[in-house]
Amino acid sequence: MKKRILSTSISALLLSFSVMPAFADEDVTAWRLFVADHDKPVVNVIDALDGDRLATFNVKGPANLYRSESGATVFAIQGSANVVSTISSGIAFHDHGDHADIDIDDAKLLPLELTGKKPGHFVERQGKIAQWFDGEDNAQILGESAVLKGQKDITKVNVVAPHHGVAVPYDNYAVVSIPNPDDASKRPVGARVVDLQGKKVGEDALCPGLHGSAGSGDTFALSCETGLLLITQKNAAPVIRHLPYAKTLPEGSTSTLIGGKGMQYFIGNYGPDRIILVDPAEANSFRLVQLPTRRVHFVVDPIRARFAYVFTEDGKLNQIDILKGEITRSVRVTDPYSMDGHWNDPRPRIAVADNKIFVTDPLKSNIIVLDAVSFKKISDISVEGQPFNIVAVGGSGKVHGEHNGQEGHDHAAHQ
Repeated sequence: MKKRILSTSISALLLSFSVMPAFADEDVTAWRLFVADHDKPVVNVIDALDGDRLATFNVKGPANLYRSESGATVFAIQGSANVVSTISSGIAFHDHGDHADIDIDDAKLLPLELTGKKPGHFVERQGKIAQWFDGEDNAQILGESAVLKGQKDITKVNVVAPHHGVAVPYDNYAVVSIPNPDDASKRPVGARVVDLQGKKVGEDALCPGLHGSAGSGDTFALSCETGLLLITQKNAAPVIRHLPYAKTLPEGSTSTLIGGKGMQYFIGNYGPDRIILVDPAEANSFRLVQLPTRRVHFVVDPIRARFAYVFTEDGKLNQIDILKGEITRSVRVTDPYSMDGHWNDPRPRIAVADNKIFVTDPLKSNIIVLDAVSFKKISDISVEGQPFNIVAVGGSGKVHGEHNGQEGHDHAAHQ
């Protein structure tokens, strides 16, 4: 059922006066958390503003979650089940130049699924999605609008041989990793531009040990043992250039990248207890930040653009000031989570929504909520099982015309 959620500031009043129309051009804020269990094939949807559970979706395996740039869709990658489920977040924005309108529906598990052996890296750019499958010799590319319509309009782009790689979609092109010719089970050795028929365009770019990818602004980066490949698209086909690591850096490389929002930069791992900040536009592009203990997870703040957050194994959440290149605040939020043991043991993950930071605490069946400004804990959200991977979707927009107070969100579970 189509509905437009009213702002929390008047929601209590509307419970008493359920037929009272809202004023025209109302500003509305809505944020949702999508939380996957570590062991169970379950994705919970939680209202990030009040902590209420909105829906529970049963999928086919434990999931890694990725959201699209628009936030309209969430993808649940289930490696053990060889499937990627698609979810409509129920929050959509319509750009009108000086403002954006917001539409809010129920979150829905969509019928469209992507299937293939060993689903891996997910990349979305400007409404185009590239889903990689480590066990297939092709990547699947499709549009977000087709996903929302339930249309399985998929283009399969050949990637030579099954390998643990990545594809980046660019209009009528894709940048795809090149498998190691001697042993495809090893990390890729480079990247190439292909058209959607798989035909090579231009020269290959060397990138030994390729692993890790992220976008920031108009640039997409792939991580190599020798530096980063930076991909831009000015006209038709994308162009790749190599940014070598500075000679002053200690031995190492990054294999996990995240792209900044609001400012163009990249943040990545660099050994177990350091992170690296990358500004491709600066002469001194690389800066290292020493962490107090080994990192567990890190994210950027999409709202307060100068900050990123790193959870370390001592149970602390650390705020990184990107401009200063240093840790500016730390707070203990959980018991220690050692990085010894299996790489996929249940450990905390971070998401940012509105003025809050959310940290999953899987061993306590809990999500810790912190105020992003004061950097202090403000509440907990209890979640059955082991809440693990988490993404946030939402924002603010205008709702035009009258709408009825009976259309508030439903906290019952939807299956």
